[in-house]
Amino acid sequence: QRQGRRGYLETTGFRPSPPPVRASARRFRNLCKMSIMSYNGAALIAMCGKDCVAIASDLRFGINQQQTTACDMKKIYEIHPHLYVGLSGLASDQMTLAARFKFRHNLYKLRENRNMKPETFANVVSTMLYEKRFGPYYAEPIVAGLDENGKPFITGMDLIGAMAPTDNFVVCGNAEESLFGVCESMYKPDLGPEELFEVISQCL
Repeated sequence: QRQGRRGYLETTGFRPSPPPVRASARRFRNLCKMSIMSYNGAALIAMCGKDCVAIASDLRFGINQQQTTACDMKKIYEIHPHLYVGLSGLASDQMTLAARFKFRHNLYKLRENRNMKPETFANVVSTMLYEKRFGPYYAEPIVAGLDENGKPFITGMDLIGAMAPTDNFVVCGNAEESLFGVCESMYKPDLGPEELFEVISQCL
């Protein structure tokens, strides 16, 4: 008698083993699972101290988390002497956004004849990212700076510009979970500039 594959499986309980997966197919499958946000790799930290802020990043430029191409990748950009933005994510989008942020600040400075406050700049960045929410830049910014009264301001964002301002520390990048654990164990409020520099260096 003819018996279908399903009936054969039900009567005998036989489960054929899947064909062996080639190494190249396995690598392709792992690549498909990887987020584009972690393709080039990044680790950024910003911390608040007593009338001071610190921002730090790694310098690795990687490809597919398996290859280190360079160790001088810039991920923190100066907007003006009291305002910095750090970017994690896809390297090409990082450079594009850094240029656009600087351009927006320069226009503001020409019109207002003053530097942008950190909170104002963070709102500009958030708006720029949200404008592209249906086709976003693959980058997550951290804004750190001091206002005209010397008050520190830091905030992190996701790739569509949702801000998360805080008064202690913010992290982003591939090693987010590890950085959170290290920062929570080492950070203390109201650190001076020298102490804050030492703490953020040890955390990174």
